[in-house]
Amino acid sequence: MNRQNIDKAYEIAKERFAEFGVDTDAAIEQLSKVSLSIHCWQGDDVGGFEKPGAELSGGGLQVTGNYPGKARTADELRADLEKAYSLIPGKHRLNLHAIYGEFGGKLVDRDEIAPEHFANWVAWAKANGLGLDFNATLFSHPKADDGFTLSHQDKAIRDFWIAHCDCARAITSYFSSALESVSTHNLWIPDGFKDIPVDRLASRTRLKESLDEIYSTIYPPWTIKDSVESKLFGIGSESCVVGSHELYMGYALKNDLMLCLDLGHFHPTESVADKISSILLYCPELLLHVSRGVRWDSDHVVITNDELLAVMQEVVRCGLDRVNIALDYFDATVNRVAAWVIGSRAALRAILSALLEPKDQLKDYENTDRLFQRLALLDEMKAMPVGDVWNYYCAKSNIPAGADWIGEIEAYEAAVMNKRV
Repeated sequence: MNRQNIDKAYEIAKERFAEFGVDTDAAIEQLSKVSLSIHCWQGDDVGGFEKPGAELSGGGLQVTGNYPGKARTADELRADLEKAYSLIPGKHRLNLHAIYGEFGGKLVDRDEIAPEHFANWVAWAKANGLGLDFNATLFSHPKADDGFTLSHQDKAIRDFWIAHCDCARAITSYFSSALESVSTHNLWIPDGFKDIPVDRLASRTRLKESLDEIYSTIYPPWTIKDSVESKLFGIGSESCVVGSHELYMGYALKNDLMLCLDLGHFHPTESVADKISSILLYCPELLLHVSRGVRWDSDHVVITNDELLAVMQEVVRCGLDRVNIALDYFDATVNRVAAWVIGSRAALRAILSALLEPKDQLKDYENTDRLFQRLALLDEMKAMPVGDVWNYYCAKSNIPAGADWIGEIEAYEAAVMNKRV
């Protein structure tokens, strides 16, 4: 896009928003401080580097597609991430799963992983000015093949996964210290029943006891933010997920943890946006995993749809500084680097749209019972030139504006990704 045209369009947009009392420069400044935690697993279909040729398996997870150019090594994954970050305005984080350690060709089981296996990631993050977040990996492992981990009936298996989570939290604390940026550790497990269980209480009691043991190790709050993530159902756990929303919400509130809401982990007719204000009444902070559900599948590439806009409106209205935003999807049917860029730019653009709301006017309408005016203004704002403000922010950040980034991905694909066998 022509920079002169971008600047002209922005000046007009700035004037139009000013008519509603909205300062576009201030909105851009706020947006520039937002750090998304971008998920590493989109780049290699959640394969990780535990062993060569590893594929995602078990635990209600599935990646579809075989688009060419998948990252095969940590170095290739880091190169792909660097390309993605170069097309996303702002300064962001990286969200790692435990299976992305570099183990030097040795078999290191999950209850033995240590900071040394992530030293290259820390060095890379330092060089690129990124923070790191972390997730224990409780799937794609022989001890998770029957669909149960922390709630397993076998105490030896539960103990194995508790030990893995202990290792993961220690690594998270290491990230915080090494990078001088507090890291989040998120816990999601696949445990659940394909058909109707009789004793739900027993499995949930076992899960609670495992969580109690994991979180009995106390870290200073400046070294780790712990969060727990629920799910409505998964493949092989259609009838009951042990780690339900109610279980984790109660556990997080009682134990001063963050609750993680994944946009694709609820019923399609549920509003995740509606949950945000209620949770923030009781939790100091909240973690969002931004994904896109399509019918039963929760992990489509994020786009600018009504749900995303509604969620980001609530985030901004309730307090942007209290919500940690991460991406969580995997799609192997399209260029994997492009998928990162599409989702990240969509999330940021949705936040910008929320920052450009005439909040004072809307609140005044609501508080004085002028409800048709509130509804009318909300609807009229949908026609406002958010895109012109977004393009200006990208250009100001030396990031391709509009659709210009598509050509860069095509060139990277031809020069780098297509040469991978």
